[in-house]
Amino acid sequence: MSFGITKTIPQSKGIAAVNTLYDGSINEFEFHMAGNPSKLSVGDYVYTIFQDQLIGRLKIKSLVRGATNPNSGKPRTLILVTAPGQRLETPMPKKGHRGTRYYDGSDWSECKGTISLV
Repeated sequence: MSFGITKTIPQSKGIAAVNTLYDGSINEFEFHMAGNPSKLSVGDYVYTIFQDQLIGRLKIKSLVRGATNPNSGKPRTLILVTAPGQRLETPMPKKGHRGTRYYDGSDWSECKGTISLV
């Protein structure tokens, strides 16, 4: 199954931040999502987008519900992923966005190879 969500890595974080998700320098990373996702489960993926390109994906290892956004006080879910993830050899065009979007991963199998350190 390739279901999951997409998260856009902000330009201000730079490619170095993206690289840490896939180069073996970290073994876990935390994303967050507003509210309580009803469709997301452990074992699904977080697909990362940087500069309007799908870079790779990381497998979700746990969802921590009931957290709050420190800036707004609104509820959010922390999404812990296992790193390093699977990085595409050739990034695929994918429009970036703010927030989180569900993604069925249907075109993932069409991607030309992945680099995996796992």
